[in-house]
Amino acid sequence: MDLEDLQTFVEVADAGGVSPAARRLGVSKSIVSRRLSRLEAELGIQLLARTTRGAALTEAGTIFRDHAARICAEIDVARETILPAGNLRGRLRIAAPVSFGLTHLAPVLAELARRHPPLSVQASYSDQFVDIVGEGFDCAVRVGYLADSNLIARRIGPIYGRLVASPDYIKEHGAPETPGELLMHQALMQGTEAWQFVDGDKTITIHPQGRFKADNGVALAAAAVAGLGIAALPYFLTENYLAPGALVPVVTRYPLPEGGIYVVRPPGQHPARKIRVLTELMIEHFG
Repeated sequence: MDLEDLQTFVEVADAGGVSPAARRLGVSKSIVSRRLSRLEAELGIQLLARTTRGAALTEAGTIFRDHAARICAEIDVARETILPAGNLRGRLRIAAPVSFGLTHLAPVLAELARRHPPLSVQASYSDQFVDIVGEGFDCAVRVGYLADSNLIARRIGPIYGRLVASPDYIKEHGAPETPGELLMHQALMQGTEAWQFVDGDKTITIHPQGRFKADNGVALAAAAVAGLGIAALPYFLTENYLAPGALVPVVTRYPLPEGGIYVVRPPGQHPARKIRVLTELMIEHFG
């Protein structure tokens, strides 16, 4: 039984079809189909039911997928164990947020690819929290505060945030000095999130309101510069605006809780060496 055929089957099962799996693998659909047919012929059983919408696992395919995934993972670990000092090989698929990813993570991934020529690095930038298991990512980089999940997280380093507004907004609406006063102001948010503040050994939580929302920090910073309200943003998005005075800090006596930069991966006893190497490289840059 060919290992490449097994890996292809796992990709098709996880991606939900031949076409998305072919894109993930970087090969043609015909190659994927040929590998699947070869595997099914070897096993003497149908693993996938082809439909107009993609491919659905048969009952046998569902059972076999878990075994095949474990076999592929164990082979990867075995390869990395016996060749710990060699170049990384294969493919590394990473999900990362747009703002931090494009400005800070992209150079790290470029350096990773430079150091390991045989490694294929595929980064997907989105501010949506992707399902890294369901969408076939090896890991994700996340910034801020982690929600509870069954994923395994490694903290790379701290990240800090602040509340900011434009001088024009403050001139028109005044500068809030306490978390409670923020409830009388327009908040620029990603959704319906709560804002938390540190007051000595206590945490103050408020639920701000606002009419402008965006799923990207750069967009919220632009809205703050335009005078639309007050935004809670990480330092790396506000530093370039503070120096020329386009934005100014507010509610400075009540800092935001310290966040973090994390690498998260699916649960498993042995993280792939490529994830360990990425993590170490990120610690070099951000730790």
